Order: sequence, then structure tokens, then C-alpha cells
Amino acid sequence: MPPSESGPRLLVLWSPPRCRSTAFARMMHERGDFTVLHEPFSHLKDFGTAEVAGVSCTDERTLMDELLSLAERTPVFVKDTTDFHYPGVLAADDFLREAAHTFLVRHPREAIASHHRLNPQLTRDEIGFARVREIHEAVRGAGGEPVVVDSDDFVDRPEATVRAYCRAVGLEFRPQALSWSPSVLPGWEKTLRWHTEVAASTGVTRRPSAGATEVEDHPVLGPYYRYHLPHYQWLRERRLRIAES
Repeated sequence: MPPSESGPRLLVLWSPPRCRSTAFARMMHERGDFTVLHEPFSHLKDFGTAEVAGVSCTDERTLMDELLSLAERTPVFVKDTTDFHYPGVLAADDFLREAAHTFLVRHPREAIASHHRLNPQLTRDEIGFARVREIHEAVRGAGGEPVVVDSDDFVDRPEATVRAYCRAVGLEFRPQALSWSPSVLPGWEKTLRWHTEVAASTGVTRRPSAGATEVEDHPVLGPYYRYHLPHYQWLRERRLRIAES
């Protein structure tokens, strides 16, 4: 894979689950200039191991070391979700400093409704907005300048949003990456039921958000929503502002 002529060698996208991060990663894969890794931190927590370039990583420190090492050989894009807590990441000043960390958020009404449909035993913390804010603050504390994207902008104005994202992180904008052929990408196999819509998709589009209006009054999900809403609002205030076309 040819290296990027500009931009970060290791680019990370953090997102709460069900915030359209898989669609974003699908777009990054279509660019063709990054090795795209799907949720290695999440897989490490969920399955006990994550593979990076043939190396099996069984702890966060080893995983971060392998990502940094791989990025010396080829540009790497990592997409991951915050349904798990990553104390190793929060403590790793080198990883926080040397990778370019970016963030994708969606209104928690929609994210929680989508998450709950796939995981009816959903717990408060795995919704992930508080955890993603924690990573954002750690990146800033290490001297980084995190980029935040609102996924509503991504699906409603994909070209303008991706162009702004590329500008913010120092990448060439490649409009051809906004469409693709349906496919299952490497790394999706273990969690494919979470990615079926993107696997069947041909580009960045908005899909109906069924059930989102029911979250606030739900006896269990309502308190979860009110816990995470301030974290979402805090992150959204720091989002990329997309110029009206």
C-alpha cells in the first residue's frame, strides 16, 4: 500500500457505539492510502486478543506499541469504540501524543436506541459518551488537538464534512472514497451483526433512526440518556463547523 504524501502516520477515530463510525471507517478504507484496523482495542477487551500485522496483542500497552510500530511502515487508520474502558490508553502519553486522535459523535437518543436494539442488556457505561470524552480530555492533556465530527454532518453533508476532516488532520481529500461496492471488510467477522447495514451499503447516506424518540421516557434508558447527554453536548460544542454549501 503506498504511503500518504501528507498527514498523520497513525490516525485514530474514537466513537461511542452506534455513532456511524463503521461507515466512516469504510470511507477511510476506500481512500486506499491507509491500513485500516477495525476496533483493535474493543476486540482486545471483548475477546482477550487483537491482531496487528500478524502480532497477537493481549494487553493495551503491547497493542499501542504494535500500532506505533506499524505506522512507521505504513499509514494506519484505527477505528474504535468506547463501550469498554481503556485505562492503558489514558495513561500512555506517547500514544496520546504521537497518534492523531479524532472523534465521532451522534445524538445519544439515536445512538442509545440503535445500541439497545442490538444489545437489550445494555448498561449505562458501555453507551460510551463519558468514556469518549475522557479520552478527548486525555489527548488534550498530552498536548494534542483532537478533531470532533458530528455524524449528522457526516451523513447529511458527507463531501463537505469529509473535506473539512481531511483539512483538519492534514490529508488530501479524495471524493471517490464517498462511494463503494457492498462488502465485508477484514476485522468485521467477529462482530458482523453490528455492521450489516454498512456491509450492504454503497456510500454515505442517512438511514431512519427508529425508536429514538422513546429513549427519554424509557424507565431504564431514560436515566442512561440523561447521564450521557452532557458529555455529548460538551463534545459537540468542540465539533468541526461545516460551512453551509
